Amino acid sequence: MKTAIIFSRCSSSGALEARQDTTRQVEDLQRYATTNHLTIIKIFQEHISGGKANKDRPILQEALSFSQENHIDIILVSELSRLGRRCDEILETIKYLKDNHINCYFQKEQLSIFDTEGKENPYLTIMTAVLGTAAELERQSIYYRLKSGRDKYIRDGGKVGKPKGAGIKDKAQLASEYKSIIRCLRSGESVRHTALITGYSQSTVQRVKKVFSL
Repeated sequence: MKTAIIFSRCSSSGALEARQDTTRQVEDLQRYATTNHLTIIKIFQEHISGGKANKDRPILQEALSFSQENHIDIILVSELSRLGRRCDEILETIKYLKDNHINCYFQKEQLSIFDTEGKENPYLTIMTAVLGTAAELERQSIYYRLKSGRDKYIRDGGKVGKPKGAGIKDKAQLASEYKSIIRCLRSGESVRHTALITGYSQSTVQRVKKVFSL
């Protein structure tokens, strides 16, 4: 049997849904490994923004080093963007894997660096450039939309940040002190987007959401 590791990534948030997303990635890749007779040696789970440079992603670096040092045959990844949302960073990681003869399988795209005979996929670099660029554009688009929403909120008179001396004592005080959070959640915004728009931490938004059943 060939050896494999699983590498999963979700943006760092501390929110429960992010942890669950990582779990789903791992479970899907474990099923793939079982079907294809691969022995999982280790699972790496990273909670960090994909926009971070490779050098600032310790779990990714650990996974790459582990694969090289332990002669791992293949790294299983749920999709290309898990290696990052910057095209140059993705290509850099793939080059490292090629140079060290480590295969990598991207489940969503159904692409791998080497085929079953060990030959390099001639279309991978092109596909990586296209998909990596798309992921990068998506990240920029998300940032623009969030910034636009935050700026509009401030223009409309909304205040960001935690009021001085704010403390959670009861539901009435929550309603008074966190009006902006409640308004955003009731308008359908997610916990993450609400935190970015209002300037509060996601843990605070999550707490308010729970208290008011939003």
